[in-house]
Amino acid sequence: GHCRLLCKPSALAQHLVRSLGRSPALRGGRWLWPRWPRLQMLRQLLQPPEPQPVVARELLQLPDSGLVALDWLVGRRGARNGSGGGSPSSVLLLIPNAAGKVTEELLQLGLRAQERGFVPVIFNRRGHNGCPLTTPRLQPFGDPGDLRETVTYLRCRHPAATLLAVSEGSGSGLLLAYLGESGSSSRLTAAACISPVFRARDWFEAAMPWLYEWPLLLHLKRGLSRYAGSLAEAVDVDRLLGSRSLRELEEALFCRTKSRPTSWKSYWERNEPLRDADEAAVPVLCLCSADDPVRGPPARSLPLELFRSSPYFFLLLTPRGGHCGFPRRGRGRCWGHEAVLEYFRAMGEFLRAEERRKGLPRPR
Repeated sequence: GHCRLLCKPSALAQHLVRSLGRSPALRGGRWLWPRWPRLQMLRQLLQPPEPQPVVARELLQLPDSGLVALDWLVGRRGARNGSGGGSPSSVLLLIPNAAGKVTEELLQLGLRAQERGFVPVIFNRRGHNGCPLTTPRLQPFGDPGDLRETVTYLRCRHPAATLLAVSEGSGSGLLLAYLGESGSSSRLTAAACISPVFRARDWFEAAMPWLYEWPLLLHLKRGLSRYAGSLAEAVDVDRLLGSRSLRELEEALFCRTKSRPTSWKSYWERNEPLRDADEAAVPVLCLCSADDPVRGPPARSLPLELFRSSPYFFLLLTPRGGHCGFPRRGRGRCWGHEAVLEYFRAMGEFLRAEERRKGLPRPR
């Protein structure tokens, strides 16, 4: 399908090229909207929702008494354990976009992973997607503290499991920041980012398509309005709910606070997703489309030098696909999901081969 894998040459890179090259998902899928990615985005927004999968919600209390919610996907009819590269001991952490909106595409990825034997769980930030807000603060764009606590909890709950993570859209900023800040202590085996936003400050400052920005802005305001009383002691609620762009809302929440105001520049020095990218020590596949109308033109929005210099970052670049879309003929079908799951299967295969070659005992 004219995809390219940009990465630093290595044994792992060669293995991924062979595995992805054999995958039926990348063999010239038919595009529903080949030259109109904005119409594709509109289709995603207007598409009637599928029946919602059954989830079991678990609230995780953080050290400052805040809460995040973990939604475990359960009850999918026809799920098959151990088929297609996953296993009941493979936990897949799904990270929604920065607005906390669990899209139809993310749910479909979770269900596809469940059919292949993975155990999918959705990470919901403080105050997002019905998660109670028990502290007058939300999670900044690139602050991985809550995600670190979540991964630690998953490791404690499933000590023998393989932990994997995949993020969607602007939610990839959180995953990339976590991988860089944690380095070799991330506890993850592999990660993937679908249509990630790499340069977050530039992304907030650029003019985003209103088809994308306004639905997310309204989604955020609707959720935040529930906690207007508790947030009033920390931020200017009138300014917050009167925001006319995602940038204005981000500034009202995290820069113009009543106790510790900070500048826009200083905020991004602490929250840029790639600020510690050189420290990342976990293989991460970034699935990107050249016609992504949300991320922006590839020349200024893709950190190509990072993929050429780091042995842990792999860019799967396709000419068509839009933003988190990558559709093919047939409802509910996304070849990007198949590519991500094939990547995780190939990673597990490569690591098992390395363990046998080096005679390393499996971690307990």
